[in-house]
Amino acid sequence: MQTVLVVDDEFGVAEVLQSILEDEGYRVATAINGKQALARLTELTPDLIMLDYMMPILDGTQTLAAIRKHPTLARVPVIMMSSLEEAAVRETCTDYNSFMRKPFRAAAVLKTVAQLLGPVDRE
Repeated sequence: MQTVLVVDDEFGVAEVLQSILEDEGYRVATAINGKQALARLTELTPDLIMLDYMMPILDGTQTLAAIRKHPTLARVPVIMMSSLEEAAVRETCTDYNSFMRKPFRAAAVLKTVAQLLGPVDRE
């Protein structure tokens, strides 16, 4: 079963993403900020990370930079999420694999995840 780490300081967003992804057959872990995400990443190596751009403590740019420096995590695909336009995000952050603008639809989430991970592994 493929694992997705959802990192978002808005509990409602993380909860909805978790529900959408689990219903589709993914295992989901969550973190409320970048610092907590990096701590979670010492416990697990996800197949994909969905990372909010604007968060307290460690924002998405700082968190992504730490992930990309880690030898085991550097190749894990990252979906950057934000309510900002992608052009604004790209001014400070470019090393992600895909971008999703909030609010998003469940179908768009599943399509983007599937593009990065391939078909759901339902083992």
